[in-house]
Amino acid sequence: MRLLYTIALRLALPLILLRLWWRGRREPGYRQHVQERFGIYSHETPPKALWVHAVSVGEARAAAPLVHALKRLLPDHTVVMTCTTAAGRETLYQVYGDSVIAAFLPYDYPEAVEGFLRRWAPRLGVLMETELWPNLLAQCSTHAVPVALANARMSERSARGYRRWRALTQPAIRSLAAVCAQSEADAARLRALGAQHVTVTGNLKFDVALDEVQLAAGREWKAKVGRPVLLLASTREGEEKILLKELGDDASFLTVVVPRHPQRFDEVADLSDSRRTQNRVPAANERIYLGDTMGEMAFYYAACDVAVIGGSFLPLGGQNLIEALGAGAPVVFGPSMYNFAEASRFALEAGAAIQTEDAGAAIAQARALLLNSQQREKMALAGKTLCAAHRGATQKHLEILKALVRG
Repeated sequence: MRLLYTIALRLALPLILLRLWWRGRREPGYRQHVQERFGIYSHETPPKALWVHAVSVGEARAAAPLVHALKRLLPDHTVVMTCTTAAGRETLYQVYGDSVIAAFLPYDYPEAVEGFLRRWAPRLGVLMETELWPNLLAQCSTHAVPVALANARMSERSARGYRRWRALTQPAIRSLAAVCAQSEADAARLRALGAQHVTVTGNLKFDVALDEVQLAAGREWKAKVGRPVLLLASTREGEEKILLKELGDDASFLTVVVPRHPQRFDEVADLSDSRRTQNRVPAANERIYLGDTMGEMAFYYAACDVAVIGGSFLPLGGQNLIEALGAGAPVVFGPSMYNFAEASRFALEAGAAIQTEDAGAAIAQARALLLNSQQREKMALAGKTLCAAHRGATQKHLEILKALVRG
């Protein structure tokens, strides 16, 4: 089955390159370092390497507590971090600077993966969340590189897809040296798909430390705005128009929109009165403010009175709400949160969040919260308490990874 998969992947190469070029029109990073996607690297090879793969922005940020812990545990090793998206690579530079080597993961061609493994010779591979590539994992087994799936999640929707291609995916999943699952439900689905060494370790995102400088800057900015602030956080294509339509022409509060993907900033700017990169406080008559910066979610969550979480009003599985909870922002989200099912359930049970059936109900709930400071304070405290109670996943991951490296 893997042979057929590889043949199909080779036949698709012209389309893959065309898509890479096409995405590069709006994100130039896709047209840079293209050779790395075929296993060719210009970096100096470190004598001892640990490899961590974080596909894009969310995974790159979630990996931070674990990467920092690994560097403290093994200071004589160099961490090589790979990603797939241009935004992910930019996030690696923002979060880690020169403390890691940042590169693109090669496409899943045997020779590209072979080039990657021979170049870096990692003593350990760590894949964040759900990145399971058949040739990559097969080659890691051949090269005796133990691979762990960290912060692993597996929704029922994703599990159905893996079951449909079981002949291809099961050998890859069975080859994992360890699986650190976010929840019991994730662990059960991964075991059913063939994973053998599964431990429930919790969610690393609860361990991500918010930037105190950004939090302070957000609170200061909000004071200058001088009116309530509603945040539409990590919105996806099509959601802004739906949510802003429900808001109407109400200028009694400021609505801040932060799209999930930076390539959409200019598109959403057409719906806005001003934007953060203009470096000014919005005027009193302005209703819509665009958050067009990367790596500043702590600022935006500290600057708001209520946060509406994007990706949840279309069938996209939602976006990360943990950072909002940690910053003390009352949270409202829509019906689709399957990518953050357990964290959403925790937030709802704790009284830190409200789930609605559609965008109209979400905006109605957000309006009500803007008028109810007592409930906002109660939800803010519940969110911070919840985050504090669920910290500790990093240490559980570290014990498992330490055993793999020493083994």
